[in-house]
This record gives sequence, C-alpha cells and structure tokens, in this order.
Amino acid sequence: MVKVRATTKSRVGKPTLSAPDDDPYLWLEQIEGARALKFVERQNSNTLQVLGGAAFERDRDALTSIYDRPDNIPYVSRCGDYLYNLWKDANNPRGLWRRTTLEEFRTPKPSWEVLLDIDQLANSEGQDWLLNGTASLAGDHRRTILSLSRGGSDAVTLREFDTDAKAFVSDGFVLPEAKGAVEWLDPDTLVLSSSHGQRMATTSGYARTVRLWRRGTKADQAPAIFKIAADHVGVGCNVDHTVAPPRMWFVDGVDAFNFAIWLGDESGPKTKINLPSNIWMLPHRDWLAIKPRESWSVAGRTYVADTVLVISLAAFLEGNRQFEVLFEPGPRRALQGFFWSAGKLVLSILNELRPFFEICTPSDKGWSRAQLRDLPNSGVVDLRPLDCDPSEDNGDLLAGSQDPLTPASLMLIENNVGSPIVLKQAPKTFTADGLVVTQHEAISIDGERIPYVQTGPADETGDAPVYMSGYGGFGISVRPYYNSALGKLWLERGGTTVQANLRGGGEFGTRWHDAGRLGGKKLSHDDFAAVAADLVRRGVTVPKRIAAQGGSNGGILITNMLTRYPERFGALFCTIPLIDMRRYTKLLAGASWIAEYGDPDKLDDWEWLKTYSAYHAAKRGQKYPPILIATTRRDDRVHPGHARKMAAKLQAMGYEAYFYEPAAGGHGYGRDNRERAGFEVLGFRFLKCKIGWLDGEA
Repeated sequence: MVKVRATTKSRVGKPTLSAPDDDPYLWLEQIEGARALKFVERQNSNTLQVLGGAAFERDRDALTSIYDRPDNIPYVSRCGDYLYNLWKDANNPRGLWRRTTLEEFRTPKPSWEVLLDIDQLANSEGQDWLLNGTASLAGDHRRTILSLSRGGSDAVTLREFDTDAKAFVSDGFVLPEAKGAVEWLDPDTLVLSSSHGQRMATTSGYARTVRLWRRGTKADQAPAIFKIAADHVGVGCNVDHTVAPPRMWFVDGVDAFNFAIWLGDESGPKTKINLPSNIWMLPHRDWLAIKPRESWSVAGRTYVADTVLVISLAAFLEGNRQFEVLFEPGPRRALQGFFWSAGKLVLSILNELRPFFEICTPSDKGWSRAQLRDLPNSGVVDLRPLDCDPSEDNGDLLAGSQDPLTPASLMLIENNVGSPIVLKQAPKTFTADGLVVTQHEAISIDGERIPYVQTGPADETGDAPVYMSGYGGFGISVRPYYNSALGKLWLERGGTTVQANLRGGGEFGTRWHDAGRLGGKKLSHDDFAAVAADLVRRGVTVPKRIAAQGGSNGGILITNMLTRYPERFGALFCTIPLIDMRRYTKLLAGASWIAEYGDPDKLDDWEWLKTYSAYHAAKRGQKYPPILIATTRRDDRVHPGHARKMAAKLQAMGYEAYFYEPAAGGHGYGRDNRERAGFEVLGFRFLKCKIGWLDGEA
C-alpha cells in the first residue's frame, strides 16, 4: 500500500465532520497539477504492481475479445434512407462510423458503407478523438454535425461532415471544445446550445444561451435568442419538424427535475407553457403528453404523481385543461418513459419489475389503448423508434430483450403493430449451465421491501463469492442485463451476482425516487446494506465473501458501505465516484445535482449531507474492508478529485486502499474495448483477491 508522504501526522484523518472545510487534500483537485499527477503516477504503479500480471492480462484479453467479436449486435438508428452505426472492434478500437440499408441489415452479414474511420482521423490529426454523437437535418441527411470528444469527455468539438463526399466540409460549421448540443433549423442554420464563449456557461458548466448560428458566420457572433440564469443547470432547444414551419421548444433547466418551457420560433420564445415546473412534457404534431412528478389539481380534477395525460396542443394553448388520462400508476407499477411514434404514444411500464408496453392511439372517438404483444415480460425489454427524427417516423420500432443468462436480441416491429421480427441475436459469451436467475426481497431499516435479482448456481453453498451492485439515484431504474464481463469472469467460474433495486431509483416511480433523494439518500444506502444482510440470512454467503461495486452516484453508496456498514462486506470497488459532499457543488458539473442531494452551503441541507459524506465520516481505528477507488482523468462530469482525495485520506489513516486513474475514458471505463476491459478486470482481480476467492489459481 502506498503511503501519502505529503500528509503530516497532525492532519491525518482530516477533513472531519466537525471541521468539514479543513481539507489537506485540495491540491488533488488540480486535475493536471504536477503534484497531483505525481500522486496518480505512484498510485497507478502500485495498483498495477499488486493486481497486474499474467492473470490480469489473461482476463483482460479474454474480455476484450468478447467486446471485439464480429457477431456482436451493431445497434442502429435510421436517418432518411440509411441505418447508421458506430462499430468498434480490435482493428477499429475508436470506431467506424458507417451506414447500410434496412434491406441489407436484415441479411446475416450486411455490407456497410464506411463514412469515417475515427482511428484514422485521430492519427492524422494527432488528437484523442472519439465520436460522441451526430445531428443531421430531417429530410436531408447529407450534412451532419459530428460531436468529437477528446478521450471520452462530455465536452465536444463540433464539425460539419458531408456523408456523400465522406469528408468534412471545408468551409462548414466548426465549434471548439465545449459542453452542449446543436440542432438544424434549415440547411444553413443551426440552433446552438453550447457553453462555448464568454459568460455562456452556467455554474454547472452547461449552456446558458440558445444561439441562432447562420452559415458563413462565426459562432461567437451568433445572436442569443434565449438566455437563462447562470445558477440554473442548463438550457436547451428542440426543433420540431413534425409541423411546418418547424416549432422551436425552449427549455430552461432550473434544476435536474424542474423546467420552464416556451414555444417559439427563430426569433426566440413566444409563449410560456403554463404547466408546473416538475412535469415531463413531450409534444408531437398537434398533441401534448405530460407526466407530473407530484399530484396536480387543475380544472376541477386532481391527478396523482406519474399519471400520463394528453391533450390537443391547440386546445391547451387556448386554455383548455380537459386532459385524457392514458396511464395511472400503482404502488409497484410505474411508468419508465414514453415517446411518440407516427402519431401514437408508446408507454414503457414496469409492473412489479416486469416490463410491458402500451400503444395509445387517437381517433375521432377518443383514445384507445392496446398492449404490445409477443415481447418478453421478464428481464430487460427496451423499445424505441427506428427513425432518428419524429418527422420521418413511419411507426417502425426497434425492440431489444435480454436477461442475466440470455444475450440480447434486436427486433423490428413494423408500423408499431406487427409481431417482432428478430433482426440480430447477440452471441452467448459465457457458459450458463447450472445457473439460475431468482428474485428476492430484503427488509430495509424502516420496513420497506427492497427487491434484488440474484444470478448464480442453483444450490447454495453458504459461502458463495458474491458480486453485489447498486445505484439508487436520479430516478434511474436498475435492470437485470446480460453482462458479458460478469458472466465470463464471475458467474462462469462459480460465483454469484446480485443486483439491488434501491430507493432513489425509478423502479417504482417518483415516490421510490424521492424516498432516496436529498435527506432520504441515506435510506438507499441502508437498502443496499439490508440486501447484503439478507444474503447471509438466506444462507447464500457470509459477509467476508461479499464484494460490492458501484459507480458515479453509486460511489457515494460504496463509500458509505465502507464507513457505515463495513462489517457486511469483504471488499469494495468504487468507480468514477462522487464522494466529497461538502465540495461537490464546486467541482465540474456538481452544481447540477443539488436537486438530488441538496446544497452543502445551506446549513439545513448540510445536516443531512454530512450523514452520507463518507469523505468526512471516515475515521481512524475502524475495521474497514479493503477498497479500490478508480476514476479517469478525462471525466469532466464527476471530478476525479473525489476519488483521489478519498484514497489519499484512507491511506494516510493506514487503511488498505488502492487507487487507479487512467488518462482517458470520460465518465466511463475507457476509450476503447481494451481499456474498458482492463478497467473492469482490475476491479474483478481486486475483489476476488480480497474476499479470498482464488478462482482456480495459486
């Protein structure tokens, strides 16, 4: 274990809950600081020396070969006449941006037209380019704006590309690196929401203005047609081409869950939409679908939170508030999302964690609802339009299904009414013989039932090596995907995996999210600990054999298992984490998450934040399990300082804590399949070693 030489004995254990601002590790927040980089270099060297070697290389190469398989599913989206895909493999680690037709895609081995080789581009320009996204004009997809990221960062460079010439447009639109987005208004006009430029960023680092950028002019000269307060999260603008002339929807992101919305045109916003700020809203043609986060009383009726309502947009703008109810939630029945497809509204629903979909169709007699048939009702099922722009949507849908032991299928549902047709089937990447998937519930500290999915051998041994994971934040539902890495390197070798559905997620709707938000965040951590205890109660394993992993918001979770429930785990793996809840709002995009956690600069909020700020709660003399904390230097969402500082503090107090930080990867595990595999395998090697699972090795 590496000791932090820069820490004096008198400052070991700081910052503390009683003196949260006495932080001796602030220098580690300097991402490219010379002293900080020397710390990272020493840490990486030590971690790789301990966890690297032949076994690491064997597993990394095995996992890389799975990610690089030629028979993996090429996921697509249709723009105009073509299906577009970004493909990565051993020969193209950064990816090939390519296209084909639907007819060709239906064949076992479709032929692809390569538009841009990202590896060649990166090599020729000497930049660490990755393709982060594309945007083209509905009805004419020849000109496309490519979002190029350096090393996986959220900030991107925008460049105009000609798909017919297969080249960048010499005098086309170009914007330097910044966070933001762009949409086409017409062939010569972009609607730019970007943080590029002076006073163009919010305190969260996102776009503060919407600008109208004409061809032949510089972005800095583009007039701002909409501007928001600097302390709001960010601004956006959606150009709706389902009507002519196109509508423009301006969105002021007040915080993560509250928005102010205006309808307007290229001159700016005209009409503010008179709705509560915490409503999801999705317009389409002459329809408006909404979902309130809280109970809402209007026009003599009260709608409970998470109800889906629809109304004619024209009628709404005239003052009508007589909504049609298309969905009502239940205690464990919740909407996961909705989208429009060719004039129909498609609802994605979880009922007791089982997925199903309803298609709502308008007519002169009102709305009718029908459940989409012939899709699995367990595991994970995803549904989305095949077409990238709603104005071109003919009703074709793409469906995907999988579960922990069944690899993904990609299916086409034509005109959103036909039976699913399997287009592609992902390969089996691990042996699942003798393995079963079971659903269980733990009872949390306050009596709430916490579901979890267990995958592993049918017979319990009482000391199973368990890999636990969870998230519990931002209303994001955790679902039981097919995980090639866990399958090959944990399940196939005799281990068991557990995936917990914690409060703070969206599995049971807004009430489930809100229960684990702000002061309730501590409950989501109690939920995870309850699942660990239930595994022991059921005779699956013992605490020293439980390894747990969580990333991003899950980093708070894992470090709270370290400081609050250390006796329930044998080892912990904390990735791209949020940890320091005193300074998180001052680091990169942190201010944008105040609605999820609270504001540490407010005394009342700090009272609950300090209950789960593990960076401050960690103290000497405890029986903490070994922990590996890993991040990436190019993560411009969650600051790498969180991980650096926590590792430094734990090491200074004498705990077995390891740290790893590759140079690239963004808010993820690597820029390519090999780097991603290496990051994951490092975690697996650490967890297996520390829970005493030799995994067939001396």
